[in-house]
Parts: sequence; structure tokens; C-alpha cells
Amino acid sequence: MESSIPQEILKPISEATLMRLPAYYHYLVTAMDSGEETISCSNIAQRFGFTSIQIRKDFESIGAAGRPKVGYMIKDLIDVISKTLGYDNTREAFLVGAGNLGRALLGYNGFEVYGLKIIAAFDNDVKAQGSSVSGKSIFPLERFKELTSRMHIQIGIITVPYDKTQEIANMMVSAGIKAIWNFAPVHIEVPDGIIVENVNMAASLAVLSNKLQNKERLL
Repeated sequence: MESSIPQEILKPISEATLMRLPAYYHYLVTAMDSGEETISCSNIAQRFGFTSIQIRKDFESIGAAGRPKVGYMIKDLIDVISKTLGYDNTREAFLVGAGNLGRALLGYNGFEVYGLKIIAAFDNDVKAQGSSVSGKSIFPLERFKELTSRMHIQIGIITVPYDKTQEIANMMVSAGIKAIWNFAPVHIEVPDGIIVENVNMAASLAVLSNKLQNKERLL
């Protein structure tokens, strides 16, 4: 059940909560597909290893409230999370860097569930230019600014080698991009007001490897 409190006067949603919401969303969709209509914080907490208090706080921060002895209406929770994360408002994006990683992202059709649609890619490799991946064309890099302006694109995705990352970020900002999803393993400098989300696969792998080593030491 959605709270009657206007979203604009609710406290800002923490980044930690935002990181947890997609997992809740998929769990709830699965529960609804299996025929369930309501769910409790304790059920969700047990699934993810959190406390019921944490789950309740996460839901309260997005304006969702349960009912005593009933719990949450699953459909209502899905709707609130979807609106909070922008899943119900698909945004188009341009990708720069049509190498192996870039092509993998272009070929992945699951982003639209999350409100993101990659519609084209750009690369300075003449061999890549003019080709397409999953129906998405790869254009010369020099056309980025023109097409960004013409199509009112606000999201740019970077999958170029690390030594080209800042240059591409500068180009994106100059072209009018407002948010950058950076897959390159390097920090980029952008003006105030530009949103940057870094995907650090190297750091994630380091954590995974360390956890595996620690587990092996206990065997």
C-alpha cells in the first residue's frame, strides 16, 4: 500500500537503500508470479539476510507502508519500487566503445526492464562503424554530439580503454549528457551537476577473490 505522504517531502533515499531495491523488486515479482498477494518484512528479511527493521525502513523511505497483520500488498510494493527506480519511465542512452564489453552490453536485452534502452553505439574504429549489434547501429565517434542533441539523449555509457575514459567523458559532457555510467576502471572528473555511476568490476573481483581465499583457509 503506497503512503499518502507526497514523495517530494519524504527524506532523501540513501544510496544503500537504492542498491537493495532492485533485489527486492525481482523477489517480489517472482512472488507475485507464483500467486502470492501479500508479504511481510520478516519473509523478505529471511530471504536476504537483513533484519525486518531494515526492510521496513527501506520501504518507508520510498513511501510504502504495510498493514498490521496483513503485511504489504505485493503489487503495490512493485509499483512503488518501479516508480522510485524509474523502471516505469524508460530512458534512452548512447554507448561509447564498441569493443567486447560494449558489444556485450548492446546485446543484452534485459536493461529495458530497469528503464534503460541503449539505442546506439559509437566507436573510432572504422571496422566497427556501420555495423550493428542486436539491431543497434555503431556510428563514428564524431557523430556523437550531433545525434545526442538531435535525439535529446541524457545518459552516456563508457566502455572504452582506461586511457581514453576522461576524453570520452569530456566529450559526453560537452554534448549535453547529464548522467554517465562508467565501466572503465578509472576515476573521471566531471563538472558539478553531472551524475557519474562507476561500475568497478576489478574491485568486485578483488572482493570475490579475497572471500574465496578466506574460505579456503578455513577448510
